Amino acid sequence: MGRFKQLKAWQHAQAVAVLSKSAIARLPAHEANALADQWRRASYGVALNIAEGASRRGTKEFRKHLDIARASLHEIEAITELAVALGYFRAEELAKLEATVDECAKTVFGLLRKFADASTPSGT
Repeated sequence: MGRFKQLKAWQHAQAVAVLSKSAIARLPAHEANALADQWRRASYGVALNIAEGASRRGTKEFRKHLDIARASLHEIEAITELAVALGYFRAEELAKLEATVDECAKTVFGLLRKFADASTPSGT
């Protein structure tokens, strides 16, 4: 139990969720049921999918959940770009969050690559 907590990807994902929460709270009230909700679900989804995948048996299931987490990271990237374009934030206000999203994406991709390399037969 709790193996996921040792993963750097999950640690970064947790930071993404925490940083997102404070940014989401700053969105205008009229975005509470649209952009804020989508951002919240995506940010929580990264950490939760990594945790769930790590508890599954076999790398195929873990990879599936890592792919979902990676897609959620891209979604957060798109949401932050949209939030800046809509004038809700200045780009520099989201710089720490974006750097954490980027670091999380790199670690998730590294895990995916590690599993892909492990499944490739030697000599090919």
